[in-house]
Amino acid sequence: MNGFADHGLDEGAFGEKKGFSEGLRTFDAFPKTKPTYTRRSSTGGYTTLLLILVSTVLSFTEFRRWYSGQETHLFSVEKGVSHELQINLDIVVPMLCIDLHINVQDASGDRILAGDMLAKDPTNWSQWIDRVNTLERQGKDLAKEQEEDTHVGHVLGHGKEKRRFKKTPRLGRGMPATSCRVYGSLEGNKVQGDFHITARGHGYMEFGQHLDHSAFNFSHIINELSFGPLYPSLLNPLDKTYATTSANFYKYQYYLSIVPTIYTRTPAPKTPSTTTPSNLLSTSSDTIVTNQYAVTTQSTAVNERSVPGIFFKFDIEPILLTIREERGGLLALCVRIVNVVSGILVGGGWCYQLAGWSREVLGGRKRGEKGGGMGMLHGGNGAIEEEEE
Repeated sequence: MNGFADHGLDEGAFGEKKGFSEGLRTFDAFPKTKPTYTRRSSTGGYTTLLLILVSTVLSFTEFRRWYSGQETHLFSVEKGVSHELQINLDIVVPMLCIDLHINVQDASGDRILAGDMLAKDPTNWSQWIDRVNTLERQGKDLAKEQEEDTHVGHVLGHGKEKRRFKKTPRLGRGMPATSCRVYGSLEGNKVQGDFHITARGHGYMEFGQHLDHSAFNFSHIINELSFGPLYPSLLNPLDKTYATTSANFYKYQYYLSIVPTIYTRTPAPKTPSTTTPSNLLSTSSDTIVTNQYAVTTQSTAVNERSVPGIFFKFDIEPILLTIREERGGLLALCVRIVNVVSGILVGGGWCYQLAGWSREVLGGRKRGEKGGGMGMLHGGNGAIEEEEE
């Protein structure tokens, strides 16, 4: 009929071949457009680069969020039976070491002569106050450090550093020893108590010893005050703080509420355990068992019938705070990244098509407004003239 057969041509050679693969094509949900019918433009290229850039940034953000993990705070009643509490102290007082007495007394009535257990080094006040003044001027940086020390990753990183007190700076030639640095760790009962720094012959009476009142000066610099294992790199509320006074009879009081705290990256157990959480996690390298505390202070001048000094009163809260950092699975990360990238590409494609359609519509209207009316009139006149002829 069409002459193909007369010339020995097969019409099937020009159509799509029938077969199993051809049957599968009917189920293709992703049809392809032939390159002949596609048109590339510089605008589309810029849009593609922009979408790739946005996808890369958001994918990196998702990866960083996954790598940082998510912190959870869990409060529970401390079920463990603890007997001892380690106290770490590093303080400088502008008085001679022989004139200072340090004692610890707890609610059970036990008294510890801490002065015999802590180290005392003669030093000069000017060697320490300059450093503290520098830190005081950087109050915002100090607050930032304290905020960082509440995160698991930061705590675990600094917890692996050296766990010992820094050496006392040497006195320069001709520099008098006007102050005393008291530092070290001591063990006490894990009950409510207080430790205080008083002058010789005051507080706990000692026969035959008395210090002249004009030598009293309980200004002080606290370099370290923590409870539990010593981690000098972690910043506590009273670390790197100081207080000064010109009065001889002056009393500083600090009230501390201690909260046992666990920082860990160990996943939470799926089944309840009868083992104490602190004992269960203390063997892990990704866990630090320590104590946090909140503090309020009160200071006032007192008369000669009162006992001046520096007093720390602490109470242990019956709760346990577990701060755990957990990271999701790698498959979940891949799913989130795929969702982000696909959403950006699909949304960007829609916006690009909508922008192109808007340009075409506005461009057609402008062309119609410029030449549409004159064309119709001229065309109409021409047609009339042709009819008249």
